[in-house]
Amino acid sequence: MTLLRDHDLARAFDHASHTYDCLTALNPGHRSDLLRSARRLRLPEGGAGLHVLDLGCGTGASTRALLRAAPRARITGVDASSGMLRRALAKPWPARVRFLHLTAEEFTTAGEGPFDAVFAAYLLRNVTDPDRVLEAVRTLLRPGGRLVVHDYSLSGSAVHRALWTAVCRGVIIPAGTLSGDRALYRHLWRSVLAFDTAPAFTDRLTRTGFTGVRAVPVAGWQTGIVHTFLARKDAGATVVSPR
Repeated sequence: MTLLRDHDLARAFDHASHTYDCLTALNPGHRSDLLRSARRLRLPEGGAGLHVLDLGCGTGASTRALLRAAPRARITGVDASSGMLRRALAKPWPARVRFLHLTAEEFTTAGEGPFDAVFAAYLLRNVTDPDRVLEAVRTLLRPGGRLVVHDYSLSGSAVHRALWTAVCRGVIIPAGTLSGDRALYRHLWRSVLAFDTAPAFTDRLTRTGFTGVRAVPVAGWQTGIVHTFLARKDAGATVVSPR
């Protein structure tokens, strides 16, 4: 199946940015699920003195979830879509939140970090080489640093695969068509079918060198369709300065 990639995908998100928040708000639990996943980072003392990376921050919904979960942390949001970032920047933020217009691949070689935690919501499914990005994220984390990935990743059950297709054909793609963004929401449907199942992505994280890896399904209608993945960088690992 054909998927949008790299610049084509970024342009599709640029075009969809003006309606993105409204469409995601139609999804029951979208924002509360992001907040629940952000809280799973379990950052002590509200994140005081910690630097958190929001990789693939979009219009800032995941950034807002991080800010609520760790109100004293310093947060860097990164996204490849200039349109999505414009929406994020138009919202009110405290001075300890900043945004950068870079792809995940560009950011991981930009000399930033290290970070105490990384949050990646709806990102890994959309990158060309998820292994490369995960390896770079692990490099950017401090020893003992935490990673939370929140994304569409099917359970592997034929029932959940069929439910996802039914919801996309009956709701998501028609809504995206009305907003003029049919290509992006068809990409969403296909990208989830093509991406790792939850067990496969858990294995991918382990192969990359993360420890304590586990997958937690979200509640509600997205059970078996969206998962939160928790992982750590080994506390004894060496930090490699990004070049």
